[in-house]
Amino acid sequence: MKGYVILENGKIFEGVFHGEEKEVLCELVFTTGMTGYAESVSDPSYEGQALVLTYPMIGNYGINREDTESDRPWISALIVRELSPYASNYRSEENFSDYLARHGVPVISGIDTRAITRQLRTHGTMNALITSAKPGAPESRLGEIKNHRLKNSVLRVSRQRKEVYGQGSRHIALMDFGAKDNIIRSLVHRDCTVTVWPWDTPAGTILDSEPDGIMLSNGPGNPKDCAPALPHIRELMESLIPVLSICLGHQLVALAAGFETERLPFGHRGANHPVKDLDTGRIYLSSQNHGYCVVEDSVDQAMAEISHINVNDGTVEGLRFTTLPVSTVQFHPEASPGPRETAYLFDDFLSLVDRCKSGAALQVEAV
Repeated sequence: MKGYVILENGKIFEGVFHGEEKEVLCELVFTTGMTGYAESVSDPSYEGQALVLTYPMIGNYGINREDTESDRPWISALIVRELSPYASNYRSEENFSDYLARHGVPVISGIDTRAITRQLRTHGTMNALITSAKPGAPESRLGEIKNHRLKNSVLRVSRQRKEVYGQGSRHIALMDFGAKDNIIRSLVHRDCTVTVWPWDTPAGTILDSEPDGIMLSNGPGNPKDCAPALPHIRELMESLIPVLSICLGHQLVALAAGFETERLPFGHRGANHPVKDLDTGRIYLSSQNHGYCVVEDSVDQAMAEISHINVNDGTVEGLRFTTLPVSTVQFHPEASPGPRETAYLFDDFLSLVDRCKSGAALQVEAV
């Protein structure tokens, strides 16, 4: 069965449709990782998006629950060059194509994914219609495709009730805007009890649980859609409990502080994005998945300093507040997929938590 990807600029790509016959109207994005498709498709940050994988062979090592970042795929559709019909890996629990079909995620293979990627890099992130129906007069659908908007994605991916993981000596409160499982695993592995709270939980409720540290997770969409959470985030920041925020959490802390965010032309998605630590000058490879960034000129230097930048385009990749124990990073120290070079940020954050927990004098520093 043939399948079609119709971009909002009128370009049409034809391939082979896999899965349940249906139309999907979505935002189209690409990721450049050579591996890590299991982690990517199950990352809640991709909610409402069709994912183009630039690496040509996908599915050849199958999928297993240990590698996924949630209990289901969150992508709306998958676009690949070649979809392997079988898995060749001893850790595989299921064929990748069967996993996607079981969850109702359509796949189109046989597509020149790098040609689509060039379209997105040239024209910016675009909407697309994924369909198995031959487009007779695609121009009649372009208005519908262009007008599609992702809204309130966080509501669909955040937990609806409090959940607790681990039995460690440190108590970390995690605000869930679409948290990847490996954030939780990384904390539990480091002797933490992690209480995961829904995205709109009042600050007072979180503070009443007496956390030793607070984290804000990654998540999908425009950070300004989470405006109701900003007063609570501001209150948590002012509590003097150490805070570390990742990806969408980084953007939300910036908005809570009065800074601005903006949409990137085609986002940063992949496992090989270089970031520079401005304190040490050291370059790290990082895993990234975001379509928005903090506006550099909006950062009030009296409140916070930029700690990391993206080597490719110079955008803000981290903030360190000068009078509060609050640090943020735009990239993913938990990786999954990608390099683990920045996992030390968890250790530095927990060292600060331990010092504050022991009653040591608070000294704001990098994490």
